[in-house]
Amino acid sequence: MRVQGKRIWIAGQFMPAQLVIREGKIEKILPYGQEAADIDWGEKRVLPGFIDVHTHGAYGYDTNDGTPEGLREWMRRIPQEGVTSILPTTVTQMPDVLERAVANVAAVAEEAAASPDVRGAEILGIHFEGPYLDMEYKGAQPPEAIAVPSVEQFKEYQRAARGMIKYITLAPEHDRDWALTRYCASIGVVVSMGHTNASYEEALMGAANGASSMTHVYNAMSPYHHRKPGMVGAAFRLRDLYGEIICDGCHSHLAAVNNFFAAKGRDHVIMVTDSLRAKHCPPGGNYQLGGHDIEIGEDGLARLAGTDTIAGSTLRMNRGLRILAEEAQVPFDAAVNSCTLNPARCLGVDDRKGRIAAGCDADLAVLDSDYEVLETWCRGAKIWG
Repeated sequence: MRVQGKRIWIAGQFMPAQLVIREGKIEKILPYGQEAADIDWGEKRVLPGFIDVHTHGAYGYDTNDGTPEGLREWMRRIPQEGVTSILPTTVTQMPDVLERAVANVAAVAEEAAASPDVRGAEILGIHFEGPYLDMEYKGAQPPEAIAVPSVEQFKEYQRAARGMIKYITLAPEHDRDWALTRYCASIGVVVSMGHTNASYEEALMGAANGASSMTHVYNAMSPYHHRKPGMVGAAFRLRDLYGEIICDGCHSHLAAVNNFFAAKGRDHVIMVTDSLRAKHCPPGGNYQLGGHDIEIGEDGLARLAGTDTIAGSTLRMNRGLRILAEEAQVPFDAAVNSCTLNPARCLGVDDRKGRIAAGCDADLAVLDSDYEVLETWCRGAKIWG
């Protein structure tokens, strides 16, 4: 199949090009109009498919539910916002709940990989958020299930997940001798520091022992002060560490979002949604996170019921990109990288994800000028549009 457009995002810029797609891959890239094309997108913007590394659910489903039907439906429908790859994300809960949740993600991912008939976003792994978090900065994470970091316990979770845990959020100050951090880094699991009261110095030690990312920067971490830089100061200073950021305009002020991009540059910020099961659901309704009731405000923000404690978002990835580029005034190339190339590099899958290049998966998001998603292609198949 040959598809082409005059504005295809290649090597950090838009250019006219023709893509030859074969067996789900981009076989080669040719000049626009070189051969007769099956599809011509004209002036529409064609970007690499979006990658969300921190998302708990959507369409009424939560990763912790541990049911295959809900997870399959989520993967089938999430391309409507340009998402082609995902890390279903757990929330702190008791071991039996977490083991069932990660086992379910692994089973559905294996099923999808084995069957060409299963279409939708690709599960790249599991984001294991908690239970190894700080009590003061737990946010909406259930306090009764927070645990001390344990290599042996994590090994049990990883066995249940069949090795699919690829990313873990933990509080480095509670990881004694940084044992779990070093173990995870040694087996290729991305360690992201978050839900933490770590000092600036403790953050440095976490990075020195293998942590390579930070979870939703600004939120649920020790704040910046000019005499105590804290985790936020470390996020700014450690420019080679990746840092997630929720770009809904509610979790962080737009000026703070812009400041973070200015400090990190175009290569190490990762946009995430931190979305909950309420995303893509009608207004109203009763929802839970980790067994606790949550409410969805008119701003789309989720809070623990009866409190001002933020519990997550209902952000859509394409809307996050629009907010970054049009409202936070982040340079467009940095905004695009944050939801495509940077998460792919962080996970070590940029040889096939996050780019429009020969040899990569044909994961494409076709957007109009208002950032609405017109089409989404997952591994060469049009799933949305």
